[in-house]
Amino acid sequence: MQIYLDHSATTPPRAEVIALMQSVLAEQWGNPSSLHDWGARAATVLERSRIQVASLLNSSPETILFTSGGTESNNLAILGVARRYAQPQHMVISSVEHSAVSEPVRRLEQQGWRVTRLPVDQSGRVDPLDLQAALMPDTALVSVIYGQSEVGTLQPIQALGQLARAHGALFHTDAVQVAGRLPIDLQTLPVDLLSVSSHKLYGPQGAGALYRRAGIELVPLLAGGGQEWGERSGTQALPNIAGFGLAAALAEQEISLEALRLTRLRDSLFDQLDNLEALAVTGDRWHRLPHHASFYLRSADGEQISGKTLVRQLNLAGIGISSGSACNSGKLLPSPALLAMGYSERAAKSGIRLSLGQSTTQADIDWTVIALKQVIERLSPRLSLC
Repeated sequence: MQIYLDHSATTPPRAEVIALMQSVLAEQWGNPSSLHDWGARAATVLERSRIQVASLLNSSPETILFTSGGTESNNLAILGVARRYAQPQHMVISSVEHSAVSEPVRRLEQQGWRVTRLPVDQSGRVDPLDLQAALMPDTALVSVIYGQSEVGTLQPIQALGQLARAHGALFHTDAVQVAGRLPIDLQTLPVDLLSVSSHKLYGPQGAGALYRRAGIELVPLLAGGGQEWGERSGTQALPNIAGFGLAAALAEQEISLEALRLTRLRDSLFDQLDNLEALAVTGDRWHRLPHHASFYLRSADGEQISGKTLVRQLNLAGIGISSGSACNSGKLLPSPALLAMGYSERAAKSGIRLSLGQSTTQADIDWTVIALKQVIERLSPRLSLC
């Protein structure tokens, strides 16, 4: 028996998506920029996918730029805005951003940009008052992650976006973990730029999108043939984009019921593990992604189990989860997100994440709870049930 509980890392492509991608590879393989019939057929596939992704976000097709994934979308949003300025300006991000945001911002900082990193509370949530205090006359961009991938916390994007807009700063959010899991309405959400990834919503890896509000100009990262309205050059990866579009359309049809189902399973997991002294929930229990559960392992008498160790042990039991800690060249590093939330370095090395998906059943949850308790009892017998 195998149970996959790492859907925040990637999701398996749906059968319908795989079938469509095979069809595009076999029959609509033309270059969408070509003027002949082969190109026209490919362009039809491309624009249909653009409509499908736009519909998922309740936006118009011309606001959607296709990219290679969430990392490129984030980089294009941040660097594409920054390169509009001849001189470094001021930027605001949260202290719990994904590295696809924090790393390009760090590079801008090295080039003279001033960066304010908003603090978060112990649940990982930004206080809008902190953003209000951080805004400066030359604040060019605010970027705050919508749903934190490691601890699942949802940010108050509506309030944060309104503050940025009232100040005249552009607002970007990394919605990679949210799109396809919770409704996003860009007709009402005060967002100028929003990043999405295909493989988080049962589409293929290698495709993503950046929403940029009409009238927002970005300086391209790539020089070339001027595809995607001149803002993202390069021949589009048509089979991947077609799969992305279909995955978005299917997610839009199912999102309300699936979010409710996953929330119930997630809460069942929390409830069943509530009496396990070794585990403590991380992130906001209520302002949370519906499919996401995360914990850190408490130490006993100086003993500390790393999240990486627990991942390996559960893998031996046929259960796939992830550690909240980054691992670089085999060296376990404390999680920057957990450190920002006030956890000690030892605790920040012990985070784990269980993320549910379409294949997850109540039986999977029940079995995972049994296995998790057994593994922790074996690794740390001094931490017993309450």
